[in-house]
Amino acid sequence: MPMIKNRKGETVVTNPKQNELLRKLYGSVPGRMLLKVLTSPVISKIGGAYMSSPFSRPLIKRFIKSSNIDTSQYIMHRFHSYNDFFTRKVRPEMRPIDTEPSHLISPCDSKLTVYKINRKSVFRIKDSYYRVSDMLANSFISRRYEGGYCLIFRLEVDDYHRYCYIDNGIKTGNVHISGELHTVNPIALGRYNIYKRNTREYTVLHTDNFGDVVHMEVGALMVGKIRNIHGECNIFRGQEKGMFMFGGSTIVLLFEKDRIVPDSDILRNSAEGYETIVKFGEKIGVRAKYRKE
Repeated sequence: MPMIKNRKGETVVTNPKQNELLRKLYGSVPGRMLLKVLTSPVISKIGGAYMSSPFSRPLIKRFIKSSNIDTSQYIMHRFHSYNDFFTRKVRPEMRPIDTEPSHLISPCDSKLTVYKINRKSVFRIKDSYYRVSDMLANSFISRRYEGGYCLIFRLEVDDYHRYCYIDNGIKTGNVHISGELHTVNPIALGRYNIYKRNTREYTVLHTDNFGDVVHMEVGALMVGKIRNIHGECNIFRGQEKGMFMFGGSTIVLLFEKDRIVPDSDILRNSAEGYETIVKFGEKIGVRAKYRKE
């Protein structure tokens, strides 16, 4: 089960039933055989089509109850499908954006872990190692982030599934990398290098305060769609960048060396093996004094 703390330092448990199901799927031979079917693009598309159809509407009330969703935080209306509900918009006053230019903000509601990228661009997640070059499928870009930070934001199914830009600046085009669709839950990490195998999409953000930042979305089990709104364009802090359709998903941010200093509680939790609960638009670090070498 994932180890999670809130910003107060309290240990919390989220989605225990989902975690138990995933443990059974990834921890047994029959479960892994079933996963080979469930994680295929065809099955994901079928599941996504159902979740976008009116036939999925009865699932909404059941999900609100089982996940204890606080509907007062969201703009609620008559949803046409489960996906319509899943991508519901939050009330702006419930996710205020920290506008201090030197503050690094979270792009989403999630469970955050921070890693330092070493000289070989390899970082560790639980018991598995991941190369930045594998994630990006681009060794040239990955070399720029040696000595910097990798921030991993894991969204669960009851999180807000829209995400924003972390700063003002200029966005490059979207790069799509096809792959299999595995869950982003840490339970899967023991057997699958999910950040290398999953469908993902990234862009480079030329930001005003944090240098050139790689912003990547990683698709997950039953998430057939990563929906980014913009191509190349000017961007603004807190502006909506896109959304995930049904399922748990992940956002990865890569920062160059000496560009940011993550908040101490997040660094401490990450070092101890805990994820930290963060919210869309809240401060998670600060701009570092950049030293060009």
